[in-house]
Amino acid sequence: MIPTEYALELAAVDALALRLASHITETRDDIAAIHVHNAKSLAVQSHFSRLLRLEMGFGEEVVLTPQSGFVTQARPDFFFRLSPGRGVIAEVERGGTTTNNHDLKDLWKAHLSPDSHHLFLIVPWNNWKADGTARERPFQLVARRIGAFFGDPRREIDVLSAHIFAY
Repeated sequence: MIPTEYALELAAVDALALRLASHITETRDDIAAIHVHNAKSLAVQSHFSRLLRLEMGFGEEVVLTPQSGFVTQARPDFFFRLSPGRGVIAEVERGGTTTNNHDLKDLWKAHLSPDSHHLFLIVPWNNWKADGTARERPFQLVARRIGAFFGDPRREIDVLSAHIFAY
């Protein structure tokens, strides 16, 4: 059940998510050309930067307010401020999505940051071997892992919504 005080915020976040999902569909051929074996993660991030930063108004590599008691400050790939103290973190992952637990680190970043309550996690359907076959399929695993933190009060975190996008 969604608390009524968050209904408008969630509608705004869902509108941002819908635009991102449409962009992935509209540019799938461009994404396929840059998401190849041994490609640099920055190439994929730059593709999404054109939409998130230039068209949608996300900040890139923004240092967020530190959480009291923690030494590090979150610096997500992208951040969108919804209102004071409320925002969306967007992270673009590639090779280390699940092998290096980047998906869980991104969720942890959103949980610890007092500025963010929503996570957009942009991950590959597949990561490729040199011969062009799939090495791993991160999206399915990420959706299951992130989903485990929602729906049961015992496992809940301070993230109101998580949207997982596959490219």
